[in-house]
Amino acid sequence: MGVSVAIVGATGAVGQEMIKTLIDRNFPADEIRLLASHRSAGKKVEVRGEELEIQELTHESFEGIRIGLFSAGGSISKEFAPSAVKAGAVVVDNTSAFRMDENTPLVVPEVNPGAIAKHKGIIANPNCSTIQMVLVLKPLYDISRIKRIVVSTYQAVSGAGAKAILEMQEETRALLDGTTYERKIFPHQVAFNALPQIGQKNAFQENGYTDEEMKMVKETVKIFSDPNIRVTATTVRIPVVRGHSESVNVEFENKITVEEARKALAAFPGIVVQDDPKNQIYPLASECVGKYETFVGRLRQDLSCENALNMWIVSDNLLKGAALNAVQIAEKLI
Repeated sequence: MGVSVAIVGATGAVGQEMIKTLIDRNFPADEIRLLASHRSAGKKVEVRGEELEIQELTHESFEGIRIGLFSAGGSISKEFAPSAVKAGAVVVDNTSAFRMDENTPLVVPEVNPGAIAKHKGIIANPNCSTIQMVLVLKPLYDISRIKRIVVSTYQAVSGAGAKAILEMQEETRALLDGTTYERKIFPHQVAFNALPQIGQKNAFQENGYTDEEMKMVKETVKIFSDPNIRVTATTVRIPVVRGHSESVNVEFENKITVEEARKALAAFPGIVVQDDPKNQIYPLASECVGKYETFVGRLRQDLSCENALNMWIVSDNLLKGAALNAVQIAEKLI
């Protein structure tokens, strides 16, 4: 017997990837219900050779739905997820709405699958940059507990949505043509630039960190269920369409050699080691697009700290960072 699935935010970049991922992974869905705002209602999307009409999202949209995949913004999730749960669905939410709620599991299936069983109707998908980092750190954490993480991210514009991709492309053309461009998404020029701010004007908190940076701090601790892990993050937006990159420095309680780390990472599901710098082999955002795996390379001992390693982590932020992780949670549910 198949499973009825509703996708909230079906017209967005992540929603489209959710549809594709369900199909590519042969998810046993006997119904895929596409939900979006009234502006998109009536449009048609081809799914498994069939034209499906996008329906307007209402509180009555979840009748007969078993799993709801949400990716339409935090305010939408807060308003409509309870209605989905009331109708009998389990919600896998890709927004930040419920991530730090103490009654909502925050799950990366390869890292903390046991947390899924603790759900009370809603399961949260972590932030895209957190997902790829904790996935790589999990097999190393199993060797030696982590004391401290220092992470700097280089995040693609697709993390800010489809309109952000278009803005970067149009701004790039304008700069090359010597014309002016009026941006609407980013606070500063993103083309040929690096912005040490992810989020809008209200992104910065009292402590000087952005919301995105504090997500990585808090979510990492919650996923590992380890309040002793110290995390500091700097998140940066760069003019890449798709694929987040991260420079990660990790201090362990006990020393882990590069060889031990490489062996543990290569054996762990969902991770591909690309670590042959002499031949210019290391993870690249341009090569991760459309791939389910998370890639790690540039493994090396930290010369300033005996028990620390440096590494470079790359993943498709719309897949493992969003749609794929949500579908994997749904697979665990059934």
